[in-house]
Amino acid sequence: MAGGTHGFIPRTYYILKPFMSQNFRRTLRRMMIPRILTRSADRWPIDENACGRPSGWTGWPDGKRFALVLTHDVESELGLEQVKRLADLELTYGFRSSYNFIPEGSYEDPTELRSWLIGEKFEVGVHDFNHDGHLYDSRISFGKKAKKINCYLHKWGAVGFRSGFMLRQLEWLHDLDILYDTSTFDTDPFEPQPEGSRTIFPFRVASLDTCERSGYIELSYTLPQDSTLFLLLKHKTADVWKNKLDWIVRNGGMALVNIHPDYIDFSHGGNGRSTYPISLLLDFVDYIRSEYNAEYWNPVARELAVWYADMTSYEKW
Repeated sequence: MAGGTHGFIPRTYYILKPFMSQNFRRTLRRMMIPRILTRSADRWPIDENACGRPSGWTGWPDGKRFALVLTHDVESELGLEQVKRLADLELTYGFRSSYNFIPEGSYEDPTELRSWLIGEKFEVGVHDFNHDGHLYDSRISFGKKAKKINCYLHKWGAVGFRSGFMLRQLEWLHDLDILYDTSTFDTDPFEPQPEGSRTIFPFRVASLDTCERSGYIELSYTLPQDSTLFLLLKHKTADVWKNKLDWIVRNGGMALVNIHPDYIDFSHGGNGRSTYPISLLLDFVDYIRSEYNAEYWNPVARELAVWYADMTSYEKW
C-alpha cells in the first residue's frame, strides 16, 4: 500500500517551490513526462492488478455496479469563487460530492460557503494544513500540526482528510480524528510519491495501538486528477476518464475522482496554461449518465466510508 518517501520530486523541491511560478513548476514536470510514461506504460492509467476485491466483499448497496465518488480540492481564491458554480452544476445532474478546504493556506476559512454546501447535502473535508509540501517534514512537526488540523475537523464537522500533493505517511494519520483519508491513488506515476495503493476498492488502515483507535478507511482516487490529464498532459478529450471508468465498472470497483474548481474555465474556452474548458467535464458526466444511468451509487466520501466500515464489520463509527 502507498506510503514511503518522496518519489521523483526531491524534498528540496518544496523548499524552492515558493520562489517558482506555477507555470515554471509545471514545465519542470512536463520535462519528465516521456520517461514516466515509458516506465509506467503497463500500470497507467490502468493497473490490471488493482481490481482484486477485498476479503468478504458482498458488493455495493442495492446491487449497484460501481460507486461514483466526486471529490474536490479547493486550492486558491479563484477556486473558492467557483465552488458554488461547480456545485450547482452537480446539483443539476443529481450528484453530490465532497469539497476539501485548506485550513491555513492562501484564503480565509469560507464559513458561509461551507454552510451552504452542507445545507445542500454536500460534504466538507480538510485539505492538508498549509498546503506547502511540508506537512510530513518530521514526526514531531506533524504531531503539532495534527492538533491544529483536529481543531478544524471539529469546527467544520468534518471527518475526511487529504494531504497536499498526495504526500502521505499513512501511519502518522492516526493522529487525526478522521473517519477516512483520500491521500492515495490506485496508480499515478506523476505524483511526488508515485507508489500506488493498487486497489480500486476502499481499505482500512489499522492502527498499531488498537486499544485507543480502530484505524480509518482509505479511499484512493482511481480516476486521474483533472490537473494531471488536462494541465500536465494537455489532453483535449475526456477519453482517458471514460476508458478507465469502463474498466472500473467491469470490475465492480470505486470510481473516485479529484476535480479542482480552481482549474475549470466556465467560459467554454480552450485549454489554457492553468485552466481547461468545462466542456471536458460536461462530456464526462454526460457519459456517466448516458452509459450507466441507475447503475452507480453516488455517495459522498463520508457515506461510503461509514458503509464500508459497517460492511466489513469493523468498529462502528
